[in-house]
Amino acid sequence: MAIKVGDRIPSVTFKQKTADGMKDVKSDEYFKGRKVALFAVPGAFTPTCSAKHLPNYVERASDLKKKGVAEIACVSVNDAFVMEAWGKAQNVGESVTMLGDGNGDFARATGLTLDGRGFGLGERTTRFSMLVDNGVVKVLNVEGNPGEMKESSADKLLSQI
Repeated sequence: MAIKVGDRIPSVTFKQKTADGMKDVKSDEYFKGRKVALFAVPGAFTPTCSAKHLPNYVERASDLKKKGVAEIACVSVNDAFVMEAWGKAQNVGESVTMLGDGNGDFARATGLTLDGRGFGLGERTTRFSMLVDNGVVKVLNVEGNPGEMKESSADKLLSQI
């Protein structure tokens, strides 16, 4: 069963590669006491994710923060090394936190998975966005077609805050 508005974010540990090395990011602590715009992509360096989804959040980061969003995070079923490299390649700087869900724990816990085996991708996170306030999902936008970015764009999320 998929996560829905009003549900708490599942308790998982993401991985983040920082200048200081590998860091565990526990969801319970990460989302506690603040608003986070979280968006998920099927894969780093993939066409729609690289050409549209991540750039849209980088471009609209200041607008989201003006609406009270404390942090913007991108999650994918990729390891933290890939997420760091993708963030650098996309020049995200400090605008978006890149979180690795390498084992797919978050994807499975939310029920927002995508079967990408036909493309050699295995099980991934489907494309979505959500606004999380103090660990509770307040807005959730899931794409019907993970190859598109309409429902999960930063622009749509901005209109819902």
